[in-house]
Amino acid sequence: MTGPLSAILGFGLFGVFCLAFTEKILPIPPSHVLLLFLGMTAAPDHATLAILLAVTTSASFAGCLVWYAVGRRIGFDRADRLIGRAGRYVFLRPETYRKLGQAYRRNHVRVSLLAQFIPTVRNYLPIAAGALCLPALPFAAATLLGATIWNAAFLLTGYLMRGSGQDSFAIGLRIIVIVVALETAFMLALRYGPTWRRRIRLMLG
Repeated sequence: MTGPLSAILGFGLFGVFCLAFTEKILPIPPSHVLLLFLGMTAAPDHATLAILLAVTTSASFAGCLVWYAVGRRIGFDRADRLIGRAGRYVFLRPETYRKLGQAYRRNHVRVSLLAQFIPTVRNYLPIAAGALCLPALPFAAATLLGATIWNAAFLLTGYLMRGSGQDSFAIGLRIIVIVVALETAFMLALRYGPTWRRRIRLMLG
């Protein structure tokens, strides 16, 4: 994996932008793996780290806008069928997509922000935002903020792992486990959150 990545990084910041943009369209390698790798290998100092954050966030944001435009173009029904047919190939369950699409109708800004912290979902939920014709400006602002936080967290972690003397593979694996755990917690909250809120309101009278 590092061979092709290193070759692309040979093109400098343009290569970094292409990697981050392509990951947003097709999440191979996953963004957290890519960002950890960039933080560990391509950021010799704080200034370069900040530049990498700006470039990768711009690329991620551009990828989201592409999928938003696709959703606006094809409409909700066709977007739903597209995810139903192709979702399993990119590890996105159609049920997850539909639940988040329903949540979008209730609070699109919050979901746009939180979606940026869920692997795979963060790539393709902008299709739902476009298909539902959600306002572009709030969607863009929430997506940009979420992408900045996500990218900064993994780039900084990779940067701190650089030269730490610790087993980078073991640390990276633990980080991926944490990401998956957070994704699971979010999906549980999405599924059972309304029920819990109703019960709390009933308990409080």
